[in-house]
Amino acid sequence: MPKSVNARLSGRSLVALAALNFFLADARDGLGPFLDGFLATHGWSPMTLGIIATIGGVLGMIATPLLGALVDASTAKRTLIIVPVILVTASALWTLASPGNAAVFGGLSMTAIIGALVGPALMGLTLGLVGERAFSRQVSRNEFWNHAGNVVSLAGIYGATVYFGLSGIVGLMIITAFAAILATLAINPREIDHQVARGLGHDDGTPGPSGYAVLVGSKGLVLLAITLMIFHFGNAPISRLIAQDFSIQLGTPFRTTAITTGVSQLSMIAMALATPFLLRRFGLATVFIIALLSLPLRGLIAGSFSDFGVIYPVQILDGIGAGLIGIATPIAAERILSGTGRFNVGFAAVMTVQGIGASLSNVVAGWLTDLGGYSLAYFVHGGVAALAVAAFLAGRHAIAPPQDKGTGAGDDSAVASRPGGPSNS
Repeated sequence: MPKSVNARLSGRSLVALAALNFFLADARDGLGPFLDGFLATHGWSPMTLGIIATIGGVLGMIATPLLGALVDASTAKRTLIIVPVILVTASALWTLASPGNAAVFGGLSMTAIIGALVGPALMGLTLGLVGERAFSRQVSRNEFWNHAGNVVSLAGIYGATVYFGLSGIVGLMIITAFAAILATLAINPREIDHQVARGLGHDDGTPGPSGYAVLVGSKGLVLLAITLMIFHFGNAPISRLIAQDFSIQLGTPFRTTAITTGVSQLSMIAMALATPFLLRRFGLATVFIIALLSLPLRGLIAGSFSDFGVIYPVQILDGIGAGLIGIATPIAAERILSGTGRFNVGFAAVMTVQGIGASLSNVVAGWLTDLGGYSLAYFVHGGVAALAVAAFLAGRHAIAPPQDKGTGAGDDSAVASRPGGPSNS
């Protein structure tokens, strides 16, 4: 019998999941987008910052598939979120207190390795709570609350730096980490179906989880990973470079980054609200195409103009591209791997391959910036998107299969109608 919906799921756990995504926006990435602007104003060069980001990406790339396998095997998924939140927050506070080599490289390494656990753990927790049938809609809800949390956090950081300086940043980080931990603990562990959470929501005829060979033997998963590797090679460094560029020009790293990142987060909120409609009306493949096509336009605009106003269209396009990709990727991975029992490790493997593209891009972007300025880097990385579009079109049917009718096409109706379940995000 299909385990497509968790009939035991309570309203408390859904509210706690929403709160967790809201507060994780600030608690899972440490300094996140503020790191480059902060270090740039302390004399760190674009090339050095690119190397730092690459080191972090490589460490996360190595750790992610191992941690994905841990999520599949673990029945303590709440702990797999709480521990990273504590350690990532501690490393960020260390960097703020002493932005020298030891803190920057040590803190970034801890953030990259431990932080890589949060993504698979959150996806596994979500799938185990709501089931396959409601998963795509719940991913969109997760993203809505995550980006809403980012916007509130950015506004808080902007105000904190104006009125309290660096001490305000420290206080906000501690508060959000504590809130994320409380939200995680509020999720009822008895309502998490760990078989469903690993992609065994229905019986595909195989006794137990498939072997790990299913990952490399899945054409759709391999093509998804390649497409995302190319996309993130092009997209990943652009926001970092914008943060560096205008932080140096204006001399206000936290406020400048709060504005630039806030624009993209507002755009991502709009995408999170629109995605359920886009999925129902046009399908998963169309969502991918819209996301991939936004990148070349983004690079063209960023490279063609140098005034601060350019951040608005550039970051809106970031919200469209990265926002849609962030929702579409776990949905595609769940559909491709449904019934294998390897969802979390498969999703983590995709994140690892896309991390290769993002990591390599940071060094290349730093080199291009030193060679020909920020505009050259924007043009080159934006132009890479054509290859991502081509890769997706070549394998779109395998990458973005339709939802299995056996698990229910109306992906959120059961959660929406269940007593205690919300009717909207």
